[in-house]
Amino acid sequence: LARALGDRIGQAFGQAVIVDNRAGAGGTLGADNVAKSPADGYSLVLGTDASHATNLYLTKRFPYDPVKNFTPVAPVAVNHIVLVVHPSLPIKTVSELIAYAKAHPQALSFGSSGNGSAHHLAGELLIEKTGIRMVHVPYKGGGPAMTDLLGNSIPLLFASLATAKPYIDSGKVRALAVVEDKRFPGLPNVSTIGETVPGYAISSWFAIFGPAGLPQAVVAKLNAEINKALAQPALREILERSGMSAMGGKPSDLTTLVKSELAEREKLVKGAGIEPE
Repeated sequence: LARALGDRIGQAFGQAVIVDNRAGAGGTLGADNVAKSPADGYSLVLGTDASHATNLYLTKRFPYDPVKNFTPVAPVAVNHIVLVVHPSLPIKTVSELIAYAKAHPQALSFGSSGNGSAHHLAGELLIEKTGIRMVHVPYKGGGPAMTDLLGNSIPLLFASLATAKPYIDSGKVRALAVVEDKRFPGLPNVSTIGETVPGYAISSWFAIFGPAGLPQAVVAKLNAEINKALAQPALREILERSGMSAMGGKPSDLTTLVKSELAEREKLVKGAGIEPE
């Protein structure tokens, strides 16, 4: 996503956009690097709901303030999450899942890409909204979790659509629903959990941020070019193939998103009993 977007921004500005992968701590290291960079528009971060919301509540000594230390530039994309089950499980809908879980308390376990991940919190939100009981099984990434689902070591998994879609298409796993408030265009027949569970919605997203104090003229220029890029059918196709949907919008939209996500993720993390490390 960063490379596809960066190529288009670079073409618009006539400058090379270098993608500097700073892996680690769920995006925190990369975001912290930009938070401490000069506010000149040359250092940006492709932040996420993890780096700018959830991680704050998972780390005792968090290195930055997700609001005060950044300038919101533009929302970029939704990274869709899907609830999938092993085909041997006699469950084909969310309502059937809820009924099965209530009839068999704690008989179901669900996998995720890790403690505190959006995938984990999607499961905790379902538990909170429905009162069902399930056991969370955290993995070190979506790949190992999918391997165990395919092997029927776990019956349920909240996974990134990019990871799950090949197995959905081949029939190796069954898609029950997506966790966002709207259906994914690439899987129009797969419902949202919210269609069965009122008030249920959670999302994983990407957005561009700069350091605090980024001049408004620079923000406006970057925002305009990012939105132009996201309107291109070719980029939208790349996103959809990767299990994402383009967002776009104003800096103020991103400010609202971050503040609402901070409040929601704090509630979910504390409700799930996850202790910061």
